[in-house]
Amino acid sequence: MLGTNPQTLTARVGSILLFALVVMLGHTAQAQTFSVLHAFTNGGDGGEPWAGLTVDAGGNLYGTATSGGYTGGNCETYHGCGTVFRLKSGSFGWTLSPLYTFNDRDGSSPFAGVIFGPDGTLYGTTYEGGAYMAGTVYNLRPPATACKSVLCPWTENVLWSFQTETEDGAVPGFGNLTFDTVGHIYGTTIYGGGLADGGTVFELAKQPSGSWSENINYSFGYIDNGNGGSEPYAGVIFDANANLYTTTNYDGAYQCGTVAQLENSPSGWTENVLYTFTCRSDGGEPFGGLIFDQAGNLYGTTSGFQGSGTVFELSPSNGGWTFDVIYTFTSGGSWAGVTMDAAGNLYGTGGVGAYGHGAVFKLTRSGSSWTYSSLHDFTGGSDGGGPVGGVAFDAHGNLYGTTANGGNLSDCDGSGCGVVWEITP
Repeated sequence: MLGTNPQTLTARVGSILLFALVVMLGHTAQAQTFSVLHAFTNGGDGGEPWAGLTVDAGGNLYGTATSGGYTGGNCETYHGCGTVFRLKSGSFGWTLSPLYTFNDRDGSSPFAGVIFGPDGTLYGTTYEGGAYMAGTVYNLRPPATACKSVLCPWTENVLWSFQTETEDGAVPGFGNLTFDTVGHIYGTTIYGGGLADGGTVFELAKQPSGSWSENINYSFGYIDNGNGGSEPYAGVIFDANANLYTTTNYDGAYQCGTVAQLENSPSGWTENVLYTFTCRSDGGEPFGGLIFDQAGNLYGTTSGFQGSGTVFELSPSNGGWTFDVIYTFTSGGSWAGVTMDAAGNLYGTGGVGAYGHGAVFKLTRSGSSWTYSSLHDFTGGSDGGGPVGGVAFDAHGNLYGTTANGGNLSDCDGSGCGVVWEITP
């Protein structure tokens, strides 16, 4: 459907191997800067995690794996429909617990991560599966009583199944969901939204009955002949005035994507294009989302699909926005957005790195200039390779993320099924 087979998107290779569901790793991260916390097997733990991680107040890590888990039905074609997992740190190391395994009917291929909602439970999207095979929005709740075993699955509730060839959206991408102040859920789909099939920004509201209703706030593609962009892979963020911001991967005046603002008004949502990429020195085709700093500046990345990717800044200026490239990758780009620390420095993943398998990088601000440094260059071996998701901090300043490949090279046809990694200050 819609050319969205996840095997095509990820160039997946791998075989399902026997997996021990409890993995204990010596907690040696304090003795070295970089540490692998878990190497996936594409079994019960999942495999090929594309999304970044969410850290709770206790320092536990939550994430998704796009493959592995259940392998029946259509999931066999996709090398497993994927999992949601938790990594918990203890006195003897890190323990991985699979929280949920998708079975296609309830979703498959979760390319986006999970977030905690206002009720303290997990919310996310799947790229495919569901009632119409066009992806889902789901909620995961822990068991009513405390578990004493790592094999203690959470309960899933599908809040929405997307359809194809309708005004509804279809196929959520890489972006995490966002909640507003009244508990409504916002996100994007890559396709759907009408005949132009250019993707949507959607809103889900919980009804008194407990079900959820959907509203399509904006449909990309056919408005302004595509000059507003299409195919938003990223999620959305709010500003202080409840306006929404996202990136589109395609279309725009140069067919290289846009940075878009959706302005909230009593009459509905109106798109303002803040920047149109040219696929030249500014980069192009952004997959990652945006963040604000305290001054109201926006930051994001481009993928470098047509040349070198970039990290960029958009600053409010005289009623408009000023675009600046703050870093250009020597080769490749970033599929994730960036994360900012308290000092205003930026962190992310991407580029080819020293060994051709990507890097974790830091951009240090000094006045109006930025200095690039690599925190780790992946080798594609036991340390992982091919980082796609962003990075997350815990309360102690430790940095966490995933890679889609590398790790145990005996898995996934010798390319590895990815890792969860930690970098300590």
